[in-house]
This record gives sequence, structure tokens and C-alpha cells, in this order.
Amino acid sequence: MNNEFKNAKEAYDATPIPPELEARVQQGIRHGKALYKSRKNRAFRRLTATAACFILVLAGLNLSPALAHAASNVPVLGGLFRMLTVTNYNTSEDGINYDVNVPELEADGTLAERVNAAIQEKVDAHMAKARQDWDDYRDAFFATGGTEEDWNGREMDVIVDYEIKSQTDTRISFVVTLAEGWVASMEERYYYNLDIAADRDVTLQDLLGENWVERCNAAIQSQIDASVDGEGFSLFFAPEDGGFTTVDASTQFYIREDGTVVVAFPRYSIAAGAAGIPEFPIA
Repeated sequence: MNNEFKNAKEAYDATPIPPELEARVQQGIRHGKALYKSRKNRAFRRLTATAACFILVLAGLNLSPALAHAASNVPVLGGLFRMLTVTNYNTSEDGINYDVNVPELEADGTLAERVNAAIQEKVDAHMAKARQDWDDYRDAFFATGGTEEDWNGREMDVIVDYEIKSQTDTRISFVVTLAEGWVASMEERYYYNLDIAADRDVTLQDLLGENWVERCNAAIQSQIDASVDGEGFSLFFAPEDGGFTTVDASTQFYIREDGTVVVAFPRYSIAAGAAGIPEFPIA
């Protein structure tokens, strides 16, 4: 089966791209964006109900994505810390549709400062890369005979967002998503699990104990094995083909509201793209 999968993968990689693919991708992106916004709106309504009467107030927006900074003084969380949306805008500029929500953690100690700086650095790099990708694509389009008429209507979506996975009075787990979608697509997720009272990151060992590697590996491998269909096919790569082997200190995870640890891997890292971003609850 390993050789069959390898041959199938090579055949897939060698398949020529049909000329109508771009139009289909653009249609898919628009559909996906609508679903994304719908999902985000539902999540926001749930958060609003939980927070009772908290209202997010954003003011002073600058329409330039590089300069827009809207400060919200209403916390998402309480206790020892608050999570604020410090940059928020939804606008279009030069064919790029921006949907941006950047969080900032407000707390005593050095942890919040370090995390905020890391998030802002990633956001700045993401925005710069997205604009460069769009410029490069446009230059290549015209360099290969594209016309202004054909170019009109082309769009690129640039997304920055975050989701709070769980929270207590002293701990928070959240995910920051950076994405761009056009004729190509990219999504990166960064996971933050923070113990505010101790002013440090929460680790898998903190949550799962000394044998955390063995627990994670067993749970993940069990779920991968369960994904194999009746013909022996799985979207997950074999270990010798770059598939899962073991977790380590750099493995990403988040904490659900019920306390369950969920380990996550980047898309394409251990499975085919159709698997999305693989996530594995650790019992």
C-alpha cells in the first residue's frame, strides 16, 4: 500500500492544471469566505451571550491596512488578564480584501508583552508577504500575456483572526489564524496556551504528566489507524513518507473548554491537503 500511495501521489503531482481551474478556485474562495464569515458570526453571537452585555467598541479606523489600529477598552476576559481586539478592519484595497482582527493580551508580567510582540511580528510579516504575493502574481500575469480586461475582477482575501478556545480566571488558550486566498491559498495557525498567574506558557507535560509523549503518540496513532478505509487507504502519510512519528516540545495544541487537550498539525505536514488541519483530542 505504501508503494501504491507513493505512485498515486506522484501521478497526482504530475497532473496538468486545466485552464479553467483559476475560475473554479476563485468561486470556491468566495464560497469559503462566506462560510468563514457565517461561522465567525455564530461564534461571536455565542461569545456575546456568554459575556452578557459586553460590547466591542472600535474607533478611529484608518482604511490603510498598514496603519489601522482601533483600540477596544472592553475586555473579552476578566480576572488577572483581558484579551482586547486592538486592530480591526474589513476593507478592500487594490484588489485585496482585508478581514483583520488582531488580539492583544493585557496582563502584568513579561508573558503578555512577549506574546503580543510575537503576534504582531507574525501579523506584520503576513501582511507584507500577502501584498508581495499579489504583486508577484499580477506581474507574472501581465508578463505572460494577460490583459487588463482579463485581470479585472481578480481578488485576493487576506485574513487575520483569533479564537479563544478556553479560559479560566488564570489561564487562556487561543489560536491566531493567518490566511490568504486567491489562485493559491495558505493558512497558518499559531497556538497560545498561557498561565497568567505563573507568567509562563502551559506545556503538554503540565497537562498530561510525565508520560505526555507516550500518551500523545498512542492517541494520535490510534486515530490515524481508525481513519484507514476498507481498502486500506488513508489521507495520512506513512511515517517513511513524511507522516506522523512522534510529538515533541514544539508540537502545537490547544485546550478545549472541557479541559481536553487537542494536538494540531499544519496542513500538508502529516496528511494530504484534503485532511485539512489534522487535530487529535488526547484522552
